[in-house]
Amino acid sequence: MAPDNGNPASDSPYQRAFDQSRDDANGFWLRQSERIHWFRKPSTGVSRDTDGVDRWFADGQLNTAWLALDAQIEAGRGEQIALIYDSPVTGTTQAFTYKQLTDQVARTAGALAGLGVGKGDRVVIYMPMVPEAVVGMLACARLGAIHSVVFGGFAARELAVRIDDAQPRVVLSASCGIEVDRVIAYKPLLDAALAQADHQPDATLILQRPQARAELQPGRDHDWHERVGAAAPVDAVPVQATDPLYILYTSGTTGKPKGVVRDNGGHAVAMHYSMEVVYGMKPGEVFWAASDVGWVVGHSYIVYAPLIYGCTTVLYEGKPVRTPDAAAFWRVVEAYRVNALFTAPTAFRAIRKEDPDGAMLARHDLSSLKRLFLAGERLDPPTYQWLKQLTGLPVLDHWWQTETGWAIACNPVGLEAMAEKPGSATRPTPGFQVEILDEEGQPLAPGEQGAVCIRQPLPPGCLCGIWGDPQRLRTSYFTAFPGYYLSGDGGYFDQDGYLFIMGRTDDVINVAGHRLSTGEMEEIVASHPAVAECAVFGVADELKGQLPLGLVVLKDGAEQAPEQIVSELVAGVREQIGAVACFRRAVIVERLPKTRSGKILRRVLRQIANGEEYATPSTIDDPAILEEITKRLGSS
Repeated sequence: MAPDNGNPASDSPYQRAFDQSRDDANGFWLRQSERIHWFRKPSTGVSRDTDGVDRWFADGQLNTAWLALDAQIEAGRGEQIALIYDSPVTGTTQAFTYKQLTDQVARTAGALAGLGVGKGDRVVIYMPMVPEAVVGMLACARLGAIHSVVFGGFAARELAVRIDDAQPRVVLSASCGIEVDRVIAYKPLLDAALAQADHQPDATLILQRPQARAELQPGRDHDWHERVGAAAPVDAVPVQATDPLYILYTSGTTGKPKGVVRDNGGHAVAMHYSMEVVYGMKPGEVFWAASDVGWVVGHSYIVYAPLIYGCTTVLYEGKPVRTPDAAAFWRVVEAYRVNALFTAPTAFRAIRKEDPDGAMLARHDLSSLKRLFLAGERLDPPTYQWLKQLTGLPVLDHWWQTETGWAIACNPVGLEAMAEKPGSATRPTPGFQVEILDEEGQPLAPGEQGAVCIRQPLPPGCLCGIWGDPQRLRTSYFTAFPGYYLSGDGGYFDQDGYLFIMGRTDDVINVAGHRLSTGEMEEIVASHPAVAECAVFGVADELKGQLPLGLVVLKDGAEQAPEQIVSELVAGVREQIGAVACFRRAVIVERLPKTRSGKILRRVLRQIANGEEYATPSTIDDPAILEEITKRLGSS
């Protein structure tokens, strides 16, 4: 249950906005829709589609890329820097004005059109953090095509699954990516994915990078610069507000990725609104989301929101440390006069580990920086306190998901700055009616932990479907508590109305801000011929937040040495999911603790692995096994 939002006075800017969004959602969001330019303005707020899904601004017409580019030129920002590319791994920087970026996008859209891409077609983008990745996304949007960006760290198998699901007409990729000081050839991964996939695209468009040239297959593979250089620019194609803008795959509890669908109209309105309310930005300022375009943060806050709002956005191809050192972020802030920095707590934990006293930070001029924003995983109080002490800046936690596309809860600095509480994402953002429910769907009192849910309708910008599977949308999010969206996170409100998110309630873990399915890892581990059964779950890690740990029971008569089996399990997960999974530890045990009905007690295993107190469940088949597991984990 959401308390009456505690401290803010009933006539405060936040409380007025929150109350209006709750009491008159249609009126509130139609007013916010006036923030952007429509080809045809909407007259309807929320409505239900044929699948029973709430949709926003159904009769409106627009183009997202036009809003992010052409509209900014019309507003007089043509010579303003739109995109700054900073790549310490290649030693290059580049800046694009709004006019220059618009021209690049229009010509790339022309090249895609020449390959047969049109409105409603899908395009998979498998690229590193280079300007062409941003250009490719916007070029798809300009044509009314639907892009699906796949993080460059994913293995060929994961890419193949997404290609089969999205069924793209074209794949955009690059010859290589660069990981600190290591060149990773992308084209062989793409070739392997296409060899595994049932669906075959008509063409691929490959960006040749000087660090590694790719071999192109005649007839299918095309050189990016050649095709774009020969293409004529194309105009933006009008689309309905409810037409899909992109598909972004997120880990599901079944191991099969869920293709979250984002629409054009609601997304554009939410992005513009959030830049002001959540981040307190002004057009013309410099916004840096230190993320990757493969994740939702990259979609929302590297590409779309800053450009739709008229800001300068930073695209950074590097790491918080080792490119070259723990001052990397501070160098970027100083170099480009960054006004707001948004990243995951993991990044600052890595910086803190290498520069605990902030000596490197002290060498840089951070006077342009107004606020630090963190999300993607829980902001632990020690990291919060370290940042606060060193920078003296507002350190603002906020909570959101791939599915929502923007902050469910935040410190709404664009309306009014609220007191910070370490460990809390502050208050629900206007438009999100957050409640804490028990197992029966009843609201809980402040201080009581339960399922964090959002009352329908969800505000604009949230998911409007699962690609190709409307039933999965309902069963994943809207069936457990009718009338509510199930976030999959647990948490509580305190007496002041501050929201605390305590972590996932399903088998999705958060590794350095990346959502990964332990169920999928279990499938890979269980497929090893020596493994009888296994359990993979997340354990706390000081640097990355969580890491996967596997407990493995071997088949009788397994001939390989246990160390060899563990090595093969680690290699198998890396091969099939990618290094991003960070699966490095598997422990061989005699048995797994189960209920009498055969259910593995993963929650208890997590508690044991984390050194937490636990209660022996009354349903356990053999309590003695918990002591054995505790000893085994301690000795390993």
